[in-house]
Amino acid sequence: MTRALVVHESLFGNTRAVAEAVGAVLDARVVAVSDAPDVLPDDVDLLVVGAPTHAFGLSRPATRESADAPTTPVRGIREWLAALSPPGHLVTAHAFDTRMATRWPTGSAAKAVTRKLRALRFTVPRRPASFRVTGTTGPLLDGELDRATAWARTILAETSTRPR
Repeated sequence: MTRALVVHESLFGNTRAVAEAVGAVLDARVVAVSDAPDVLPDDVDLLVVGAPTHAFGLSRPATRESADAPTTPVRGIREWLAALSPPGHLVTAHAFDTRMATRWPTGSAAKAVTRKLRALRFTVPRRPASFRVTGTTGPLLDGELDRATAWARTILAETSTRPR
């Protein structure tokens, strides 16, 4: 049986909302990055990582501080991935981000997460997903949580048919 962990960084609650929707489909433990383990438990074989896009990529201490969020985490996904140990067993990983719905390029935190996960020897079988917010503080665009649920169902179907 697959045991899933969803790790998210969320300043205004939008990325957390997507993480919780994904976690509900995957029957996963959903944790904020501040509570995420630096070594994955042996029984976790599916990891989903979600982060907000800040300044065209993953947040940094300065971008988290300048976001003027209600709370500012000390450690973001960037720092967690830098501390994360490569898994000692096969772990499939997926990444998503939240980003502004604009006409111009905003960059993607999820692409950076995917690169870092692959460098840590996680199996990343698909392109990352992006979910759109209306502004810096959100909210998510209408239908984005439904898209997140559908994306998670696809992951679940792929995981269920994956050879062990």
